[in-house]
Amino acid sequence: MRTRNIDKVQLVKQKAIELIVKNGLEGFSMNKLARVCNISVATLYIYYKDRDDLIIKVAIEEGRLMGDAMIKDFDPELPFEQGLRKQWENRYQYMIANPIMALFFDQLRSSSYQQEFLSSFLKGFQVVVGKFMHNVIERGEIDAMPFEVYWSVAFAPLYNLIRFETEGQSMGGKPFKMTDEILWKTFDLVVKALKKQ
Repeated sequence: MRTRNIDKVQLVKQKAIELIVKNGLEGFSMNKLARVCNISVATLYIYYKDRDDLIIKVAIEEGRLMGDAMIKDFDPELPFEQGLRKQWENRYQYMIANPIMALFFDQLRSSSYQQEFLSSFLKGFQVVVGKFMHNVIERGEIDAMPFEVYWSVAFAPLYNLIRFETEGQSMGGKPFKMTDEILWKTFDLVVKALKKQ
């Protein structure tokens, strides 16, 4: 049995992500991947059982990397505003450093792979962020609310700004360039919306 070539595995992963972003999951095949990697399809099957196995393994690995980046240097004991600021910093830095990953994750979120993708990083991430949320609610810094409401207010504005930055334009095609002023002004509005007055 042939051993895994780490450089080849990285190339396969990188090209798989690029193809999925470019062509969508429906347009992704092992044959296309082998062609862009300049390897045989048989070589892919040394690393992965099939197309689904490849997509799931890449999603799990990248999901863990993203989850780790989101809670890097994050302390769940922080006061609400400081903790949320750290999460914004981490998420923003990760997405700007890895713009293709946002598009890859969007493909996964709207597919049958969503559950495997989410479970790949949610376990450790949920423990840390869940503890943070418990602490800030317990201290009376924010009201208890459904997670979906919290996430929509706390992070959707950030992800919209990141999308505008990545695309280079905002609504209606108006040119957009992220600045610290825009980022932190938006953050201040989010904190004001969530924090108990």
